[in-house]
Amino acid sequence: MDMAIVVSDFNHGVTSRMLRVAMERARLLGIRVVHTSHVPGAYDMPLVVDHLLTKSNVEAVAVLGAIIRGQTKHDEVIAGAVCHKLTDLAVQHKKPVSLGITGPGMTERQAYARIRPVAERAVESAARVLEEIERIDMIGSESA
Repeated sequence: MDMAIVVSDFNHGVTSRMLRVAMERARLLGIRVVHTSHVPGAYDMPLVVDHLLTKSNVEAVAVLGAIIRGQTKHDEVIAGAVCHKLTDLAVQHKKPVSLGITGPGMTERQAYARIRPVAERAVESAARVLEEIERIDMIGSESA
């Protein structure tokens, strides 16, 4: 399986560690990371993900980010908009886009605590969804 990873540079202390964990997990699962993109923040991910999904050698995309609670509800607005658009892109391109974005509503301490489980799950879920899509594609072709 060939995967791309898109990582937000906002909250770099968290996201740089998420990227290291995701790369480690991909290697352990035998997944080739064919491209890694860095974007300023989670809000900037959809355009890059959309472009990556058009590439024939990208079978799935894992996104990594941390949306930490601030003084306003801005974190909720950003998280909702990004998650909705990433879901739309996965359906539009018929390729998995896994969500490795933590938040909204979390503290910086909570973000650090979630680095490993979220980054690992982002890689694993993209692989599992792709496997399921491939299994579904086999329906009907088994008797042919």
